[in-house]
Amino acid sequence: MSAKPLSQPYPTGTPLPTTSTLPTLFTPLKIRSLTLPNRIIVAPMGMYSAPHNGHLSPFHLPHVTQFALRGAALTIMEATAVLAAGRTSPLDAGLYLDSHIAGMKEVVDAVHALGQKIGIQLNHAGRKASGMPLERGMDARIANKEEGGWPEEVVGASKLRWQEGYVEPREMEEGDFEEVVTGFVRAAERAVEAGFDVIEIHAAHGYLLSSFLSPSSNTRPDKYGGSFANRTRLLLRIITSLRSAIPATMPLFVRISATDWMTHTPSAPQWTLTDSINLAHELDGLGVDLLDVSSGSNNLLQQIPPHAEYQIDLASSIRSSLRGAGKTMLVGAVGRIDNALIARDTVQLNAAGDAKADAALVGRQFLRDPSFVLNVAEALGVEVQWPSQYWRAAPLVGKVSERDAKRVY
Repeated sequence: MSAKPLSQPYPTGTPLPTTSTLPTLFTPLKIRSLTLPNRIIVAPMGMYSAPHNGHLSPFHLPHVTQFALRGAALTIMEATAVLAAGRTSPLDAGLYLDSHIAGMKEVVDAVHALGQKIGIQLNHAGRKASGMPLERGMDARIANKEEGGWPEEVVGASKLRWQEGYVEPREMEEGDFEEVVTGFVRAAERAVEAGFDVIEIHAAHGYLLSSFLSPSSNTRPDKYGGSFANRTRLLLRIITSLRSAIPATMPLFVRISATDWMTHTPSAPQWTLTDSINLAHELDGLGVDLLDVSSGSNNLLQQIPPHAEYQIDLASSIRSSLRGAGKTMLVGAVGRIDNALIARDTVQLNAAGDAKADAALVGRQFLRDPSFVLNVAEALGVEVQWPSQYWRAAPLVGKVSERDAKRVY
């Protein structure tokens, strides 16, 4: 006879019935067939730890599962290349080969075994491809062939180098567009086969899709350049193709850079918050479930405001415009959400039913503190489910019971 495993009635990070009044941060968020027990999501972050042609390494399993174990409602894996030539570096994870599926499925299955959900961000690096990962104190530089790079295969919206130390890309031609669209769709199909719960399209930070959106990086004279409709054409084409290739029950996210942060030079070509609001209204009708609002990294002359909520404010403006038009696409805020009060206030519904965002996406703070969800709950006075194996460390709410007071540890 085998022993029964420790029981855990709720996924870690789920509020327990002992808390009478919950902040919005610890209320469920339903996205199509998915229900998250809280609204704290691990944002995708590049780990540069897949040195064998995009295949995951032993690093990834403990890295990803540490967040799920400690209560993150959804963990979105790092930017994952849809084509080999679309990696930012030779160390990027990929989903451009069928052989990538097994490693991804191992991580997905482990997260699911913990009762949590997992997503993946799909990306093409565009003019930022074939670089070496940036390390502390090092300048950007191209990865040459001997280091596994592919500088002669780098493509972009236009023939414009991102900065010194990066490749001058070849301007994309018609055949390249077909390859990129197919790459995103096939990667999404592999993600479904691996069992991911959410797919996010990366259209931010100056990578390929982002560089098409902004007139500062897209100077094309054809149907993919010039007007707003033309510059958004590739992203919308990918969204439409990908949405039809994945299950109708599967949530689809899109990450954008809401502004180039070039408002100090208003006459210069740039992508603005107004453009992002207009794009958001289009995405709402294309089956996108959540807009993940980041910013910048597409123009070297950017000037970012020096205050903590500079990106949360962008998300708030977009969400307000959508709700004012009766549209329901969710909006996620990201950037410097590193303590309980900011996390709470980012998603808190006010008396009128308004909020800055619907979900808080947290990146670097999870690297500093993998138990961020549990620590936020304690700071806000919310008793949540801990991993059953860790219950001895859970904060006490109210008085210690007579039974526990007598327990021998």
